[in-house]
Amino acid sequence: MIISKVSARIVKDSRGDDTISVSVNGCEEASSPNGKSTGYYEMLSYYRSLKWCVDFLNAWCDEIVIEKFEDLIKVEKVICEKLNLKTACEFGANSLYSFESAILKALAHEEKKELFEIVGKNKKMPFPVGNVIGGGVHSSSLKDKPDFQEFLVIPLSKKISENIKILKFVYSEIGKKLKIKKVNDEGAWFVSISDLKALEILKEVRKIAEKKFKVKIGIGLDVASSTLFKNNHYRYNNHSHNSESQLFYMKNIISGFNLHYSEDPFEQNDFASFTKLNKTNGKECLIVGDDLVATQIDRLKKAIKLKAVNAIIVKPNQNGSLIELKKIFDLCRKNKIKTILSHRSGETLDFALADYAVGFEADYIKCGVATKWREAKLNRLVEIERKI
Repeated sequence: MIISKVSARIVKDSRGDDTISVSVNGCEEASSPNGKSTGYYEMLSYYRSLKWCVDFLNAWCDEIVIEKFEDLIKVEKVICEKLNLKTACEFGANSLYSFESAILKALAHEEKKELFEIVGKNKKMPFPVGNVIGGGVHSSSLKDKPDFQEFLVIPLSKKISENIKILKFVYSEIGKKLKIKKVNDEGAWFVSISDLKALEILKEVRKIAEKKFKVKIGIGLDVASSTLFKNNHYRYNNHSHNSESQLFYMKNIISGFNLHYSEDPFEQNDFASFTKLNKTNGKECLIVGDDLVATQIDRLKKAIKLKAVNAIIVKPNQNGSLIELKKIFDLCRKNKIKTILSHRSGETLDFALADYAVGFEADYIKCGVATKWREAKLNRLVEIERKI
């Protein structure tokens, strides 16, 4: 395939914010989501500005030959040469990811293959991670909201179609128990309850769902600790912790509620506390780095060296380069680090995240459970399951 035409435009994400959408050779568009809870170490979304990147891509005239996934490196080299950049990621994570994803979609179309087949030969489906109760910055307009940002459900059936049914059942049951209809940015229930109350409800509904579906179901948290960390303390609604007491608090939460998953239990620079928690609780629970790693390979290498995590979040638009993403997934597999390919709070209807979860052999995919923007990814996973 030769890149003969590039078209880029500005579109709206699920929150109504501007983002970029790109098409190559007139094929299906690829768009990038936007994050609200952003890590300090993730790449900037755009070089100069969104409009500048759109104009740059619309003026693209380099007819590069793309025959396989690895040929994306040719595109990255051209971008670096044109803009005098050290790495193509400096072009902006949103703009580079959308462009490279659009190239792969065009290649899949030309070769009459599925997008995930262009990325890899994997036949394994990821487990879905669904956000069912919201808090933190995703529910910032609500008084007395939970401090933890996300309360998560992880069904562990071997079939993605059954896991999605379980997610929807748990989500619906929690809504009935809370007697609410409002949802936050990610479609999670928008509630005024404490963290512990939310965990009790999650634990109770998990028990009901496990009995109904005869499947093990994990529950978890995205603590998003960096958003709570001010003046060397974690500031909760009714209490605060220093690093030492935060460690004690998280150990008790994990053990007390039998958590399968704990994301960002400490702020983004506290590798030492991550290491301590992983040592004591890593066998029973995924100790997940999100802001800690920010989809940057150098920070991942540091986390591996310090044994700070046993799982990481991978967000394509924290980095931008799909070549870099493959290196991250390969490094994680080599070091037995579980991977969670993740959406962002401001999503689009682009379902490519599902294909990348399968193609890159992600262990989990985090893309919510409600709203059409998230169901687009889940429905695509069901479609892929049928194909493979």
